[in-house]
Amino acid sequence: MTVDLGTPPISGSTAGEIAESVRELAERRALTPGETLPSVRALAESLGVNRNTVVAAYRQLAQAGLVESRGRAGTRISPVRRVTEEGYAPGTVLRDIGTGNPDAAWIPDPGRALGQAAGRPVLYGTPVIDPDLDAWAGAWMRAAVGDDRAMRLTITGGASDAIDRLLSQALTREDAVGLEDPCFLSSLNTVRLGGYRPVAIPVDDEGMTVDGLRAALDAGARAIVCTPRAQNPTGASLTAGRAAALRAVLADHPYVLVIEDDHFSLLSQAPYHSVIAATHRRWALVRSVSKFLGPDMCLAVAASDPDTADRLALRLSPGTSWVSHLLQRLAVAMLSDPAVARDIGAAGEHYAGRNAAFAARLSAAGLPARSGDGLSLWVELPVPARRAAEQLMRRGWLARVGDEFALDDDAATRHLRLTVHDLDDADAARLVADLASATSDARTPEEG
Repeated sequence: MTVDLGTPPISGSTAGEIAESVRELAERRALTPGETLPSVRALAESLGVNRNTVVAAYRQLAQAGLVESRGRAGTRISPVRRVTEEGYAPGTVLRDIGTGNPDAAWIPDPGRALGQAAGRPVLYGTPVIDPDLDAWAGAWMRAAVGDDRAMRLTITGGASDAIDRLLSQALTREDAVGLEDPCFLSSLNTVRLGGYRPVAIPVDDEGMTVDGLRAALDAGARAIVCTPRAQNPTGASLTAGRAAALRAVLADHPYVLVIEDDHFSLLSQAPYHSVIAATHRRWALVRSVSKFLGPDMCLAVAASDPDTADRLALRLSPGTSWVSHLLQRLAVAMLSDPAVARDIGAAGEHYAGRNAAFAARLSAAGLPARSGDGLSLWVELPVPARRAAEQLMRRGWLARVGDEFALDDDAATRHLRLTVHDLDDADAARLVADLASATSDARTPEEG
């Protein structure tokens, strides 16, 4: 619906005044979500201002997230959307197999390390990184990055916080960001809510595709977010050959910000292969501790080139947005404990073993599947996943459908992401049987 130029009246003679007028009308619900604003030409003529003034006003509103451009369909008031997130579904009596969570039984007990986290007080002006964590994480990240480039560390409140800050220090609204397709929900939400333009890069069994990366760069991507292993949701990990081919493509774009989200790191059963060459100028490797120390340990380490680290530090003001030193000391006390290291290694083997066993059950039931790496399985179905998920709900299961992770990947609509590592053998067998039945019941006559 097109808003009449006089009802409600949009007023103003400067870009700021016009933007504020639209904001007030939206706040009073005189303009409602989804309504189309007047065209630039029509509003400029009505207000007697230059068209560039209206363009600037609409740009301000877009940067604030209040409107969105729909190309030839015009500019409309942004609808309020609920973003899809990881975690348990509230208020359901169904068995939730779409959580993406680690198993609480395999998260190390922080109790014995709590005493080491206490001690000296931390005051304003204290370095953002606790010295003990700086030393431990420096060695951890240097082993991945290598000795042939300058590297600086930054501590953030988790991987999503790091990616958000890294993008915001390098980009402006509407800048293009290359994302894997299907994509990790948190990265997808960060890009969309930040006002950036997501560009899909397909993922296959070896990770991000070379042609997809090349196309994203040709489309003007100023940043790339890549998962080197345990890609969420597919479980794919980069092979050495694929990583080398991706580095070759990026060689012609040394100032594109490349962010590697190695979220599964210490749990992964796959080797780490980086797409970041030693000569690349703008880069960051991000490793969170949430998958192996628990989601409540909101802490991630970002290793990056010095210029990126300097810009990132401006967004981590001590006293307002730093990461608690108590949390940092607790993390390093746990990670330095040989017993905890053994527990983390055993947890990684547990996830891999349970996922592989479930994939084998599915294949035996006529639903070919592979386990990949990570906490979940990416299961392809012969029918649309939403129809199968509806049938599963009638059998007591709540699954996550693949199109929630998709940008342009139509194949995702025939996938479920299942988190099944915490099912015992009896429940795993029941789920496989129910999924086979649900898939059969979801077929249309044309699908046989």
